[in-house]
Amino acid sequence: MAAILLSLLASFGWGTGDFLAGMQARRNPVVLVVLVSQAVGMAVLGAVVAARGVPAPHGAALLAGLGAGLTGFLGGAAFYRALAVGTMSIVAPIGATGAVIPVIVGAIDGERPSAVQWAGMALALVGCILASREGAAAATVAENWRLSIVLAVFTAVVIGAQLVLIGRSSAHDALWAVMLARIVSVACFAVTALLMRPRIALAAVPPLALIGLLDTTANVAFALATTAGLLAVVSVIGSTFPVVTVGLAHARLGERLAGAQRVGVGLALVGVLAISLHG
Repeated sequence: MAAILLSLLASFGWGTGDFLAGMQARRNPVVLVVLVSQAVGMAVLGAVVAARGVPAPHGAALLAGLGAGLTGFLGGAAFYRALAVGTMSIVAPIGATGAVIPVIVGAIDGERPSAVQWAGMALALVGCILASREGAAAATVAENWRLSIVLAVFTAVVIGAQLVLIGRSSAHDALWAVMLARIVSVACFAVTALLMRPRIALAAVPPLALIGLLDTTANVAFALATTAGLLAVVSVIGSTFPVVTVGLAHARLGERLAGAQRVGVGLALVGVLAISLHG
């Protein structure tokens, strides 16, 4: 049950953070949105890691953590750009389908979810896809529609790989796994920012700091979940974060949920329930 609760916490953190990041990326340069938010999260996490006194990982766990940072850099840049130029309720669920990759990797590694769990995962993924359907056809003719879809699909692939790498690195220590990923990701975004020299308003720093805290909390929760449950199960539960993003877009931006979206949200929640009952 601990793995289920931690996965749900990760879903909430990712979903809320993505909504806020999408809003900020429409007003500020994407590279700074990601850099500031992740740097704040890294600073807080770094203090916690230092206070615990757990030694840094080495060998395979170290390489996995560094790899998670590189994929996080690529995925974060692509995802936030997609959120900025596309429709949130479409981009977020497409990005979430990357959970299929940890499921496949987990099965290859010998993880054996029950039939009900497989059905729950399938429902959750189908729910995410249906939640991406837009009620208004006008979105399909948006200028950056195709770009946002390509970026969202790319995000799904690299974020799926990142989830696997975080799970691998968490075998040593969950907090160190996220910390290593953050160090690499922040370094990559810092270099990019130095090259691009974008500007940002000071008023944007507090909300970006909140995004960083939400994202870091979600990543730590997911890393801990991978040590307490099956990678395939916790990955798919975490991938239900679009339910949160779509819900916030509906409540805060007045986006209207179409029938297919409402069905998608319901299926995602039923899928999570099916997974947790047999987790």
